[in-house]
Amino acid sequence: MTTKLARIAEVSRTRPKERFTSLMHLIAADMLRICHVELKANRATGVDGITKEQYGDNLEANIQSLLERLKRKSYRPQPVRRVYIPKPGSDKKRPLGIPAYEDKIVQLAASKILNAIYEAEFSDMSFGFRPQRGCHDALKLLNYLIVARKVNYIVDADIKGFFDHVNHDWLMRFLEHRIADPNFLRLIRRFLKAGIMENGELRDATEGTPQGGIVSPILANIYLHYVLDLWFEKAVRKHCRGEAYMVRYADDFICCFQYKHEAEAFYQALRARLAKFSLSVAEEKTKIIPFGRFATQWCKRMGQNKTDTFDFLDFTHYCNTSH
Repeated sequence: MTTKLARIAEVSRTRPKERFTSLMHLIAADMLRICHVELKANRATGVDGITKEQYGDNLEANIQSLLERLKRKSYRPQPVRRVYIPKPGSDKKRPLGIPAYEDKIVQLAASKILNAIYEAEFSDMSFGFRPQRGCHDALKLLNYLIVARKVNYIVDADIKGFFDHVNHDWLMRFLEHRIADPNFLRLIRRFLKAGIMENGELRDATEGTPQGGIVSPILANIYLHYVLDLWFEKAVRKHCRGEAYMVRYADDFICCFQYKHEAEAFYQALRARLAKFSLSVAEEKTKIIPFGRFATQWCKRMGQNKTDTFDFLDFTHYCNTSH
């Protein structure tokens, strides 16, 4: 199975316009067993209440039953159980989706295939939920850009409720750029439309990918790859006279500019760009601030004692001279 995924990754890297027409056969019994082994035990259960240990008690029969339903196209994911967890640095709570255990297995298999296809496609400025990349790598790159490049202004933007407002139709259109297997696309759409179970009440899922779903991070990366990353690289940077950079971790991103008017123009264009894809900027959390090697000098000239700060990945960034 590892060899097959490696082959897909190689084709994706060497033939960027290739569309994959046969993917569902990869979700075979051996892959489903591997996914079962990789899933962590002692985790919260979905609407079915089944744990990893309980599913493993009769593993072969369960895997064969699941595989037959996938082949017959009769497999349908169960609704996601929604709970709320505290949001760091705020009194608000964040919604978290917990799939049924069998759905976790299939989601993990689907995410492996999607990662093999899209890892070569993703931009170097994207760090969230990718192999051999983490938040510390994103912070290192951001630090380098601010210290070593011609960065004078930071656009600290926040997407309002991103995971709750992903447009299903746009996401499927993005997937169709590289995937032409109707059965695999049908499986992804069924995950998106599975519904949400909250306080015993079933709700239809007309938009969004529930945070907590195993396949949600890769789907979020694919969505923002087309909505944000490619747009920034191919449209924004090409029209900037000065230097411009972006560092993104999942739906958190920071943009760096050399000139203030280009930072302001980008922010206005960003609002229109996100609106096209059913997203919006959280105005109260978004700001443009002087930040970089010369920011302290500029602030002193304007009578300010210090520059503004910004938060990224739970770190507050200060602009000052170290000892």
